[in-house]
Order: sequence, then structure tokens, then C-alpha cells
Amino acid sequence: MVHTAPAALKGGNKVSVKTKISIVGLGYVGLPLAVALARSFDVIGYDVNANRVKELRQGHDRTMEIDTPSLRASSVRFTTDINDTRDADIHIVTVPTPVDEDDKPDLNPLKGACEAVGPVLKKGAIVVVESTVYPGVTEDVCGPILEETSGMTSGADFYLGYSPERINPGDKVHTVDKIIKVVSGQTEEVTDILADVYGAATTGGTYRARNIKTAEAAKVIENAQRDINIAFVNEATMIFQKLGISAYDVLETAGTKWNFLNFTPGLVGGHCIGVDPFYLAHRANEVGHFADLILTGRRINENMGRFIAESVHSNLSGKSKILVLGVTFKENVPDLRNTKVVDIIQVLRELGHEVDVHDPLADKDEASQFLDIDLIENLSDLKGYDAIVGAVAHSVYRDLSPAALEEMVGGNGLLADVKGIWRNTEFSPAIKRWQL
Repeated sequence: MVHTAPAALKGGNKVSVKTKISIVGLGYVGLPLAVALARSFDVIGYDVNANRVKELRQGHDRTMEIDTPSLRASSVRFTTDINDTRDADIHIVTVPTPVDEDDKPDLNPLKGACEAVGPVLKKGAIVVVESTVYPGVTEDVCGPILEETSGMTSGADFYLGYSPERINPGDKVHTVDKIIKVVSGQTEEVTDILADVYGAATTGGTYRARNIKTAEAAKVIENAQRDINIAFVNEATMIFQKLGISAYDVLETAGTKWNFLNFTPGLVGGHCIGVDPFYLAHRANEVGHFADLILTGRRINENMGRFIAESVHSNLSGKSKILVLGVTFKENVPDLRNTKVVDIIQVLRELGHEVDVHDPLADKDEASQFLDIDLIENLSDLKGYDAIVGAVAHSVYRDLSPAALEEMVGGNGLLADVKGIWRNTEFSPAIKRWQL
């Protein structure tokens, strides 16, 4: 078989400023990557969401990952027309990989992206997947779709690569331009090209995985490992609650040992940790192995919202008016995807309580459309609640004064602190307190 040299090579074995890169999907992962790569290459960002592209062209990133000055200063071109990516030497796919209602991998967004890219692939181009998948997806799912839609042969006319995303939403320290990027290619030459490309975008350097499946597996266990560790802490927290002690106090004490792992209890939502373990479990089942520990961890974490709601309920006398502070899946980010705060709200309502919800970062229309939650727009003049549930540790909630909180609960209500936001804050003796 005669191999066509990857088109990313421009005059020798190195990429150059002339290398053209398309980013397919401009969410939490794709946009920061596009901006980072655009410092060294010709980058075009593609997304099917016309509103998203319009906002980005105006310099606004609703995910809050890239600030307006940086976005406006970037040379990235944004488009909703996949044909604008025809000249790309490298296509990097960064679309979501969620699960369906049965917690099975939903590869439809990834398949759709490959179906879009295939017809615009030029000979010698490289298609890199960054989306989290189970081992085998890039070569066994994406490859055939790209072949069918392009009319070319994988490994001869175009090439595959995998470089797992490691974006941590809201984290301004471990950004894509500072972390180690894992790279893997269908051939050693492709891996070298990707090392050059990603190496130009990050000061953290690159790591060459042995092959694509190894890189896929490494990514999926990164999040599964965190999920299992959090599940252990959550189960221990349930035990400590029955013993009348705080998990945060226990963890703080245990943390004095040099090799104790620092995981905290709470809700496990978002588009990564609460989803990716199902991908590994699915693939394990396909090869005849039941992923017992992985799925047990998932079950514990999935039930945490109900446990919290029932604990709050047990500290109230009768039907109560409750204010939940925070609904996004994580502090200081606007992302509502797979947030488990909705579990707390739903169970509290099932138990007969009236529940209001506030979140200064969440999009009001998205909360209403996707979560059926009508957000209170501001905290001013809120009074008369029997309980406040601090569900998400947004900075605005950490900054609330004790007097402001006490006024909201009438001076003698319940403060339920899920995230340990106010564990070191002094309140009047009349205030009831509950925390994990």
C-alpha cells in the first residue's frame, strides 16, 4: 500500500504557520483549544449552533472559559458552514459524548461530526478526536464513517489521531495551554505531527501514547478514577451522618497524613465525571467483563442528591419554604449539563416542600427549558424561608454575610451546607445548621 504523506507536513517533517486546522465543536473544549492553536496556526472553528457562532464573533463566550479581550484578539475564524473547513490539514473533533436515558454511550454527536467532516476531507488530512470515548471508537467507529463519507481509505488517504481533552471547567490554572497533552496517531509520523501541533499550543509539553486505544483508555479512566474516589467519600459521609459527625471535619483531620487523597463529598454532575465511567463499563460489558466497582461508584454518586434532600427534610418540621442556592454542576461555572442539584430540588418537592432556586451564573432560559426550573433573578429582599440549601459554592454565596443569610431564614431557620461553604462561619445560636 502506498501511503500519501499527511497534508499537515509543509516542506519537511515539521508543521508550520501555514498548517490549517479546523476545530469541530466550539464548547468548553473546542473554543479554548482553537484560541490556543491560533497563536501558531491558521485556525477555523466550526459549530452547528448559529447563536453560539454569532456570540463568538461578537467576542462573547457564554461558557466563561475565554474572556472577551482574548477572544476578540484571537485570529480564529468562526463558521457554521463545514465547507469553510475544506482546506484544513487537520480536523480536531471536540463534540460532546453523553449517555442516553439508559446510561449507554450516545455517540450520535460524534458520528454526526464525522459525517460532516468526511465530505470535506482532503487527501492526506488528519482527523483527531478529542471527545472522551471508550477504547476503539476512533478507529472502529469514526474511521469507517469518515471512509464512507469521504470515499477515501483510512491510513492511506487520510489519517486518524486521538488527543484526549483535559479541560476542567472554571479552572484558570490547568488551562489547555499549560497542561500536558497526550497525543496518538495512526502512524508514528502522524503522532509526530500531532506532538508538534499540540506542543506549539501548550507549555506543558506532550506525551506520546503507545497507540490510539491506549490514549482513549487513559482518558476514560482519569474520570472513572475520580468518580470512584468521590463515591468512597460519599459513602463514608453517609456513615458519618448516622454517627453525628461531619465528613469535612473527618477529612480535614485525615488530611494531615502525607499520602491521604483529598476528595470531598457532594454531587457528581457535569459532562465528564458523571458520564465517562459508563463508557468504560459499556466497553467492558462488550468484552465480557462486568465493571462492578465502576458501576457501584456510579450508583452511590447518583443517589447522593436524594440522600441530601432526605437529610434536609429530616431536619425540618412539616412542609417548608426552601431556597436552594446554586444549580449549575460546579462552582463558578454556568454549565447546567447533568447537574445533580436538580435531584435535590425534585426530591424536596416530592416531599411536599415549596422550593425556590437562585443561581447568578446559570442561564435563566436554559434552566426553564431543560430543567423546568424558574430561577429567581436576584437575592435582594428575600425573606421568610424556613431553610436555605447551599448546593453550589459560587463565590457570591461564600461572600454572603451571616446577617444576610440569617435574614433570609427569619433568624431561626435551617442552613443546610452541602459544600461546606459556611462551615467556619459564626451564626447566632438560633440558627439550625446541617452539613455533610
